[in-house]
Amino acid sequence: PCDETIDASGCYLLPGAIDEHVHFRDPGLTHKADITTESHAAAAGGVTSIMDMPNTNPQTTTLEALNDKLALLAEKSSVNFSCYFGATNNNYPLFSQLDKNRVCGVKLFMGSSTGNMLVDKKDSLERIFGEAGMLIAIHAEKEEVIRRNIQYYTNLHGEDLDISFHSKIRSEEACYQCSAEAVELATRLGSRLHILHLSTEKELSLLGNRLPLSEKKITGEVCVHHLWFHDGDYAQFGNRIKWNPSIKTIEDRTALREAVNNNT
Repeated sequence: PCDETIDASGCYLLPGAIDEHVHFRDPGLTHKADITTESHAAAAGGVTSIMDMPNTNPQTTTLEALNDKLALLAEKSSVNFSCYFGATNNNYPLFSQLDKNRVCGVKLFMGSSTGNMLVDKKDSLERIFGEAGMLIAIHAEKEEVIRRNIQYYTNLHGEDLDISFHSKIRSEEACYQCSAEAVELATRLGSRLHILHLSTEKELSLLGNRLPLSEKKITGEVCVHHLWFHDGDYAQFGNRIKWNPSIKTIEDRTALREAVNNNT
């Protein structure tokens, strides 16, 4: 029973959204945000379930840190929650101990980003893809390509590069090479792979099958900012639109929009 009736005439009644990629920055980075503020924001926006990423402080890469974060979420979150377990070069023996009813997947940084959780050893990647036993969600940017691009552009233009070089350094090829490597590993080892925040048209070719979603073992997502901005917007917005993976060209943006609309 309830004590309030809402007249929704002329409105839409929608199911709560699930956001499977959030950074609540709690614990340890709460000068940016925390579970209370971000779960309130989620609820206000109609998001009723979230899945939090592991690059907090401490990182969610041990069973102790995982249990502590789940307890913190239970205490502070105003929406339903789960969280990812962060992969490192050597913590894959812990995967078998994860409770799949509470942990939504393994987060794997195949490119460096906030938190310095890069996994770059080939034997570690083989073990992670072979032994995860659950969804593997990847940040895909090839570190070698990024370093090569940094060297190339700093040699040409000096150390103090303009923000517009961010997309040239964290380039299409950096993204594609890494995503392709992950797809090869997942296909060969039978893993369930989800490629996070796709930013290029070229990567969409890796999601080419037309299977029903329930049968797909390799999927991808795109973030709103990659659907909204392109590299021509750096001139207006500068560092306010700097993130990893970087925004790409207007052609990439168009292709990503089409991929959302045609269910790729």
